[in-house]
Amino acid sequence: MNPAALAPGARMRAEIAAQPAVFDAVLGRRAEFAGVAAAIGRRRPRFALLAARGSSDHAALYAKYLIEILLRLPAGLASPSTTTLYGVEPDLADVLFLTVSQSGGSPDLVEATQAARRCGALTVAVTNNPESPLASVAELAVGIGAGEELAVAATKTYTASLLTLYLLVDAVRDGTGAAAAGIGDLAEQTLAGSAGPVREAADRYRFVERIVTTGRGYSSATAAEAALKLAETSYLAARAYSGADLLHGPVAAIDAETGVLAVASAGPGGAAMRDVVAAVRERGADVLAVGSAAAEVTTGPRIDVPRTADEVAPVLEVLPLQQLALELALARGGDPDRPRGLNKVTRTR
Repeated sequence: MNPAALAPGARMRAEIAAQPAVFDAVLGRRAEFAGVAAAIGRRRPRFALLAARGSSDHAALYAKYLIEILLRLPAGLASPSTTTLYGVEPDLADVLFLTVSQSGGSPDLVEATQAARRCGALTVAVTNNPESPLASVAELAVGIGAGEELAVAATKTYTASLLTLYLLVDAVRDGTGAAAAGIGDLAEQTLAGSAGPVREAADRYRFVERIVTTGRGYSSATAAEAALKLAETSYLAARAYSGADLLHGPVAAIDAETGVLAVASAGPGGAAMRDVVAAVRERGADVLAVGSAAAEVTTGPRIDVPRTADEVAPVLEVLPLQQLALELALARGGDPDRPRGLNKVTRTR
C-alpha cells in the first residue's frame, strides 16, 4: 500500500499493538540465547562495555543496570567516536563488548565493534537484523526477532531489545527467565488499561512545549526513551533526567509551564521517586506518574502498569509512553509515521 494512503500514525499504532505477540515470540527463543550466554560465561569477563545509538542507547542503559545488578560486573557505555573519529584502540582483554542496534547498519557501531574485537574483547551484537553488517563482524550475535518495523519511531524493536537483553543477561547467571513469564499477557493488559488515561494525558499536554521525563534505576532508560519518542514525533523540547540528577540543579528550570512524566515502578528505583515527584509538584509542574508504583508517588494523574519484577518493569512501563507519543503527535496535527527530517536508519561515523 502507498504509505501516503495510510492514516497518520497507522504504522506506529500497529507496531505498538503488536508488542504482546512479539514478547511471546522472544520468550519462545530463550534457548537460543542460552548458547550465547554460555559462551560469555566461559570467557568470564571482568568488565562490560555497551555501544549503541538512538533508542538502542536507552536499551544499552537498561542492560548496564542488568549487568551491574544481576551479574555484579562493572559496566559502562562506550563512546564509539573514540575509535571512529579519534582512532583510539584501548586494551579490551577480558571485556565484554555488547553492541545494541535495531538495524545493525550504523557504520560507527560496526567499526567500533570491529575495533573492540581486534583489541581483545568478546564482542556480542544484539540486533533485529541477523544478516546485518554488525552481526557479521561480532564474534557472537543475538537476533531480537521483532519482525520488520516500518514506522520511523522504534517501538516493538525497542521493547524486544529490552526483553532479549534481560533473557541474555539472566541466562549468563544460569537463570530461567522467570521474571518475564507471562509478559505478553501483561503487555496486553497494559495497552488496554492505559488507552483512556493516555488520551486524557494527550489532551492535557497538547499545547505544552516543554516536557521533562524522569526515573531512577532501571526506569532511567524508560525516561530517556520517552523523551526521545516525544521529541521525534511531536517535536517537543523533551529532556530526560535521572531523578537524582534532576534534583541536583535542573529542577530550578521546572515551573507551571513544564510537563513532567515521572516513571515509577515497584522496587528501589520507584521508591526513590517519591521525593522527586514531591519536589517538582512544589514548583507547580503538571506531573503524570507512570508505572506500577505510580499510585505510591502521587495522588494526581497517573497511568498504572501491572506489577512485575523490578528488572523487567521497563518492558511494560514504556508501552503507555509510546502510546502517549503517538496520541500527542496526532493531537498536535502531526504524523508520527513521517516525522520531518528523519529516516529509519541513521548512518553516523
